[in-house]
Amino acid sequence: MTHLERFLATVERRPADRPATWLGIPDPRACPQLFDYFGVSDMRGLKARLDDDIYPVEMPYHSPSADAIYLALNFAQETAVPDERTLTRPGFFERCSDPADVDLFDWPDPARYIDPELCRKAVDDVPDDYAVMGVVWSAHFQDACAAFGMETALIKMLDEPEMFRAVINRIAGFYLKANEIFYEATKGKLHAVLIGNDFGSQNGLMVSPGSLREFVFDGTRKLIRQAQSYGLKVIHHSCGSVYDIIPDLIELGADAIHPIQALAAKMEAWRLKESFGDRVSFCGGVDAQHLLVNGKPEEIRARVEELKALFPTGLIISPSHEAILPDVHPANIEALFSINQS
Repeated sequence: MTHLERFLATVERRPADRPATWLGIPDPRACPQLFDYFGVSDMRGLKARLDDDIYPVEMPYHSPSADAIYLALNFAQETAVPDERTLTRPGFFERCSDPADVDLFDWPDPARYIDPELCRKAVDDVPDDYAVMGVVWSAHFQDACAAFGMETALIKMLDEPEMFRAVINRIAGFYLKANEIFYEATKGKLHAVLIGNDFGSQNGLMVSPGSLREFVFDGTRKLIRQAQSYGLKVIHHSCGSVYDIIPDLIELGADAIHPIQALAAKMEAWRLKESFGDRVSFCGGVDAQHLLVNGKPEEIRARVEELKALFPTGLIISPSHEAILPDVHPANIEALFSINQS
């Protein structure tokens, strides 16, 4: 099977020669040791060496204040830390209570900062036969938390729901417009898209399922439907323990849920397979909190074989977080991809 054929079969839970795999998006600080260990000079060479199946392409976004779509909305009242969302700092709307105040923020126009030609080039540069996945994130919930400061945002949801709703809906609208530019520019060349928000902590959800249904999932539904209208598979990301809202994500239309954060509560691979394996696919499962950091290659290989036996299809085998950090030894990444050489 080609990489694309294997990806589609895995996500659609059809028989495949082996489960699809995805390296994730290694942290730039981890790349030098990965390249050196595998004897390659760049990410293209690394993915070929691993026989990886999915090639992620981040949506090109370049404004005077941001070079990534997930940093496009800077709500910080104080000086922001470069390349970080300011969830724990006071946000622009911290003291706002009138939904009309949503217009006080200087909302960027994504059409000014997303060049369709750069989008096409980014996708055209992907080697043939890969499953090409657009990374657009569209984290409207996380950005809404940053818009107030996270603690204030969660209080606003309860005490001033119309204010919170006005902000999160405006953020979702920003991403819908941005994504449309990207999807139109790359029509027929993308196969999947990665979107999502972090809803979970290690032990449970950060907010109740009811609050997510009331304030967040309408935007999620629109983002998923928009992507699927372009024929794309939607991989929905959320770190943490999200077991209790997986039925919601299925109802919203997600094709696969990323990641299986292996050590989070109720996120064991066997439990997800038993509860939802005939209704949705997954991506992840190889613990990046402990196993990939502290384990030996033979332990990683054994874990991969366990996952393969549990999910002969329906699971893209991948680290349980998309970012490989420098504390993961390349030998353990080699062991994770042993499935591709067996």
